[in-house]
Amino acid sequence: MSEIFREIDEELRRDNLLKLWKLYGRYIIAGILAVMAIVAGFVVWRDHQAEERLAASARYYGALSLIAADKDADAARIFADLARNGGGYAALSQFEEAELRIKSGDRAGAVAIYDALAKSGDVDPEFQQLASLLSVVEGMPNSPPKTVIDRLAPLTESGNPWRPTALELTAAADLKAGDKSAALAIYKKLADDLSAPEGQRARAAEMTAALSP
Repeated sequence: MSEIFREIDEELRRDNLLKLWKLYGRYIIAGILAVMAIVAGFVVWRDHQAEERLAASARYYGALSLIAADKDADAARIFADLARNGGGYAALSQFEEAELRIKSGDRAGAVAIYDALAKSGDVDPEFQQLASLLSVVEGMPNSPPKTVIDRLAPLTESGNPWRPTALELTAAADLKAGDKSAALAIYKKLADDLSAPEGQRARAAEMTAALSP
């Protein structure tokens, strides 16, 4: 008797499943197809991104080779294009483009590129800070010392990777402004800073000796 009830129960379940499938089967199939389409799209996108990165990498290093071959104008065109469409190589290409502008005597153009990099939300913070530092360096001969010191101030904070260079430039700006005591204090600090590169510490020690009464 129990076998009969079990068979009846299984038949009812099958009937219910058939009814559910008739009602919702097309939605289930559509959902599966949608998931498959998303997965396939992601795979295609990922492969496309990898191809683009390889292409950008080849163009970037190709441009560096052009510089080595004294074909700066051709390299500059590639870097300018990569700066707009180079993905992960965009920021590096902008630095290279700025360097080529400096080489050609266009310091104002280089400063404009560095300033754009420093303000870009798409660039890593360290690259932003480096761009800001390089902008100050290139504009320093024509900038008032106070402007230079103010722009360098955020880079002189503890923990900043560009701190030693920013301090050295700040001391130079103090000297340009005629503030010998402020420059001497910075050089002393830099000479004793074990985290600073050895060359900068040596220069700071020499300047300390030269400025000390």
